Amino acid sequence: MEMIDKISYLFGFLGGLGLFLYGMHIMADGMQKTAGGKMQQFLSKITDNRFTAILLGAVITAIIQSSGATTVMVVGFVSAGMLSLVQAVGVIMGANIGTTITAWIVSLGTIGDSLKLFQPGFYAPLMIGIGAIFILFSKADKKKTIGEIVLGLGMLFLGLDLMAGNIKPFTTAPIFSEAFRILGGNPILGIIVGIVVTALMQSSSASVGILQTLAFNGVVNTAAAIYITLGQNIGSCVTAIISSVGSSRTAKRAAAIHLLFNSIGAIVFGILGFIVFTVNTKLANHTINAVEISIFHTFFNLTMTSLLYPFANLLVKLSGMLVRGKDEEVVETKKEPVLQVDERVLLTPAFAVQSGSVEVARMGSIALKSLNAAMGAINTKSLDDLKTVAQCEQTLDDMQEALTEYLIKVDNLSLSESQKKHVNNLFNMVTDIERVGDHADNLSENAKYMIDNNLEFSELAKEDLAEIARDAIEAFEISINTGGTDALSTVRKVNKLEDKVDMLEDELREKHIDRLTKGECKPQSGIAFLDIISNLERVSDHATNIAGYLKNEI
Repeated sequence: MEMIDKISYLFGFLGGLGLFLYGMHIMADGMQKTAGGKMQQFLSKITDNRFTAILLGAVITAIIQSSGATTVMVVGFVSAGMLSLVQAVGVIMGANIGTTITAWIVSLGTIGDSLKLFQPGFYAPLMIGIGAIFILFSKADKKKTIGEIVLGLGMLFLGLDLMAGNIKPFTTAPIFSEAFRILGGNPILGIIVGIVVTALMQSSSASVGILQTLAFNGVVNTAAAIYITLGQNIGSCVTAIISSVGSSRTAKRAAAIHLLFNSIGAIVFGILGFIVFTVNTKLANHTINAVEISIFHTFFNLTMTSLLYPFANLLVKLSGMLVRGKDEEVVETKKEPVLQVDERVLLTPAFAVQSGSVEVARMGSIALKSLNAAMGAINTKSLDDLKTVAQCEQTLDDMQEALTEYLIKVDNLSLSESQKKHVNNLFNMVTDIERVGDHADNLSENAKYMIDNNLEFSELAKEDLAEIARDAIEAFEISINTGGTDALSTVRKVNKLEDKVDMLEDELREKHIDRLTKGECKPQSGIAFLDIISNLERVSDHATNIAGYLKNEI
C-alpha cells in the first residue's frame, strides 16, 4: 500500500468519524426538540423512589444520547438543592443504562452483506435526502424536527460505513492484532486505553462506536473489548467531574458517585474477566463482533445497577469520604455564584431551557421572601426584616443581569418553536419578578420611614393592610408556582385575586380618607398607608403578567 493510499484511507476514516459524531448530535438535537416539552415533566417526577429515578435517567439519556450531559445536569440540580444525593444515585445509574442505546443503533449497521436490505447503512443516503427535504421545505416545526432525526440517523450510519470501509485495508496489518493481543492480556492497560479515548472524545457512545467499527472488521478479541469497554464507562465520568469543579461539596459528591459506580463495576468485571480469560484462552482470543459488544455494554450496566441499587446510601457515604470538607466552610471562603447553573448544559438545549426555568423560579422565591420581609418590617418594625429586603434586592438585581445574559445564550441554541416561546416568556418573567423586588424595596422604605418617625397605624388600618397584603402576596406566590396540568386553574386564581386587590385598593383609599377626616389617623401615617397599598396593587399586577405568560403556553 502506497503512502498516498494510506493518507486517503486516514482522511476517509476521519471524515466518517466526523459524520458519525455530527449525525449523533443532529439526531439527539431533534429528539430533544420532540421531547422538549416533556423533559421538564420527566425531571420534576424524580422522587425518593429509586426505581423511578433510574427509569427517568435512562429515558432522558436515551433521548439526548449522552450520559455525560445527564450527569452534568444532575450535578447542577444537586448543587441547586433540587435533588438529594440519594435521588441523584438513581438518575446516574439510569443514565448509564440509557447510553447503551447508541451501541445498539451502531450494531444495526453491522448486519452482514447477505442481509444488506436490512442494513440501516443501505438506506443512509435516502434518509439523508428525506431528512434534508423535511428540514429545508417543511414549514411545520414538527416535520422539521422529524427531518433532523432522520437526517442525523442517516449521517450516523453513513459515517459508520465510511469508518468501517476505510479501516478495513489496515486490519490485516500485524500491528492491529498485536495491539489488541497486548490489551487483551493486560486488564489495567485495556481499561486505561478506554478511559483516555473516552475522556478525549468526551463521549462514551462515540468511543464505543469506534470500538464496534473495529470489531466489525474482525480485529478485536473478546478480552481486549471487555477491558476497553470497562474503561470507556469510567471515562464517561470525566464530563461530570469537570462540571463539578468550583461547585458545592454536595455537587462534587454527585460526580464522585458516578465515578464510584463505574469504577466498582470495572474492578468487579475486570477481576472476573481476568480469571475467566486466564482459564479459557480460547474465549479471550475469540474475535468479538459489534452486537456482542452491545450485549456486554448493556449487561454490565444492568448488572451493576441491580447489584448497587440496594446500596445507594452506602455510595452516598463513600462519596462523603472521597470529598471531604463542609459546605458551610465553602460558603464562608467563596462567594456563592449568582446563578446555580453549570453552563455546560448549553450543550443540551432541553436541559438549558429547564435550567433557565429553575433559576427564574428561584428568583421568584427570593422576591417572595423580600415581600414577606417588607410586610414584616411594616407590622413589627423589625430591623432584621429591613436587612433581609436589602439583601434580597441586591440578589434580585444581580440575578436579573445574569439570567438575561444566560437566556440570550439559550435563545441562540437550536430550539423548537415551543421552547423559543418559553424562553421569551422567561425573559418577561425575569423583568416582572425584578419589579416585584423593587416594590418590596419600596415597602421597606415605608417601614423605615415609620420607624424613623415613630409612626403607628390604627388597628383598622392594620387590618386593612393585612387583608390586601395577604391577597397580593398570595397572587404572586401562585403565579411563580404556576405549571403542570392545573396551570389554567391557577391562572384563574391569580386573576381573581388581582381583581380583588384592585377593588380593595379603591375601597381602602376611601376608608383611609374617611379615617383622616375623623382624625383617627395621622397625616404622616396616611402618606405611608397610601403608598403601601399602591405598591401591593402593583405586585398583583405583575403576578397577573407572570400567570399570563404561562397561560400562553397551555
